[in-house]
Amino acid sequence: MNKNINAHCHVYPHKIAARAIEGIKTFYQIDNMTLNGETSDLIREGDALNTTHYLIHSVATVPAQVNSINEFIAEEVRTHDGVFTGFGTLHPDSEDIAADYAHLLELGLKGVKLHPDFQNFGLDTDRADKLAQVIAKNPVPVMVHCGDPRNNLSNPPQMKAFVEKYPELTIIGAHLGGWSKWEEAAALLPGHDNLYVDCSSSLRDLTPERAVEIFRAYGMDKVIWGTDYPMWDASIEMEYFDKLDLSDEERNLILYENAARLLHIDGY
Repeated sequence: MNKNINAHCHVYPHKIAARAIEGIKTFYQIDNMTLNGETSDLIREGDALNTTHYLIHSVATVPAQVNSINEFIAEEVRTHDGVFTGFGTLHPDSEDIAADYAHLLELGLKGVKLHPDFQNFGLDTDRADKLAQVIAKNPVPVMVHCGDPRNNLSNPPQMKAFVEKYPELTIIGAHLGGWSKWEEAAALLPGHDNLYVDCSSSLRDLTPERAVEIFRAYGMDKVIWGTDYPMWDASIEMEYFDKLDLSDEERNLILYENAARLLHIDGY
């Protein structure tokens, strides 16, 4: 089995993991989640798939959580040297976003994860600009949750505006640029040089044929694999991926090389 990088993993401290899982289940109306949201569980299931590296992150739903979450992610990276790359969190309502970002970088975190729907801000609003303008002064990759049918905070039109407004930022559009909005995303988002997409929480809702077409629209060098841990079992997500009609070279790009290059893993 070829090695792979799981490039979309939410992780939580033991003392709040169960509560976080319940929050995810409620927000996304999922009846059953079998994974516990802790890094030991993440590694256990990844070992069965020859996963050699993980991109881990969490999201601050209020400003007071920012520094503690970033310190937790940084500690997990240090504890599991060479296994994790950590992205930090920021919040648009923080009193000092610049200081939060400086702290994030001092901790050694390599990017930022934003979730407009959890954090209640539109990607095409001044609140997104406050975050992007700080990051752009010392850029790192920015992963953005994209898509939700219940609002217009992170859907493809908002994502397109954000990507085009900040061409200096390397942006990862989670869920093929628009969870539940895949067709609209595929029509609006390909062709932006600064945009990557991950395929987490997407392959289960697309036919294999359509998934490959969407990959090709973005470019095989722009797609990365991830499981959206702890939402879905990694082995099942890999089964969805294995159904795709891809060449060995394309599989390796999506499962490993694109993320390794983006995250500077293994000398890339």
